[in-house]
Amino acid sequence: MANPLRFGLKLSQQVHPIEAQRDAWKIADQAGFDHLWPFDHLIALGPDPAQPIFDGWTILGAVAESTTRARIGLNVTGNLYRHPGLLAKIAVTVDHLTGGRLEFGIGAAWNEPEFTMYGLPFPSPADRVRMLDESIRALKLLWTEHRATFAGRFYQLTEAIAEPKPVQKPHPPIWIGGSGPKRTLRVVARHADVWNSSSGPVDDMKALLAILHEHCAKVGRDPKAIRLSHNLRIDDADAAQKQVESSLKLGYSEFLLFPGQGDVRKGAEAAAKILPRLRALA
Repeated sequence: MANPLRFGLKLSQQVHPIEAQRDAWKIADQAGFDHLWPFDHLIALGPDPAQPIFDGWTILGAVAESTTRARIGLNVTGNLYRHPGLLAKIAVTVDHLTGGRLEFGIGAAWNEPEFTMYGLPFPSPADRVRMLDESIRALKLLWTEHRATFAGRFYQLTEAIAEPKPVQKPHPPIWIGGSGPKRTLRVVARHADVWNSSSGPVDDMKALLAILHEHCAKVGRDPKAIRLSHNLRIDDADAAQKQVESSLKLGYSEFLLFPGQGDVRKGAEAAAKILPRLRALA
């Protein structure tokens, strides 16, 4: 049975004042989006990194209190910013604030200038993905075990207490972002409920899906258990529709509409206008 078609809205929490962001979250919730996504960075993205940007998980707590129906998450949490013990606690708090509406997005982290500025370690790509894998393993234990013990290369837990547990059982759905064929997709095969990537040429998407299926076979997992998602710019409504149509044929069922970096309220309104057109493709 095919997964239901769901649409989310990805909004930026940089530049825009809090009241404008709060208005945009409410617009998205009332418009009927299935999920709503800020992101996770320490400095602003784009040509001017000195622009103001708010912390992703703190913003997500505010989104939890400003919405009533849309599921919410970060697209995606940078694993390197927080120890999994702290991240598990933050995520559970948001899951309780929403009554069980959290979608847990996570990736290996990529924006090296942030780490250089703050003097934070920025390991090799291979180690960042290994850390992502260990972090997810530790998170699952913290979310499900009475006392969690984990002995990894990068993270260790010793009879760690993590209470309360998430509202959602066994834990919130895990979205993993990234498209690295050798390492990231192996982590997706092991852990993801949803694989989130950027859209691209159909042949490239097919090639990555084939690699994901190979990784799933190696770990003994049915690839159909992993929902497929990608981000979708909506500057051109016709192009967005064609992309959704192509992706549906490949088995994608989750789409995150991204209106760009303009006025956040107008972006949410523009996405709300195109939403019925895209839902009609189901």
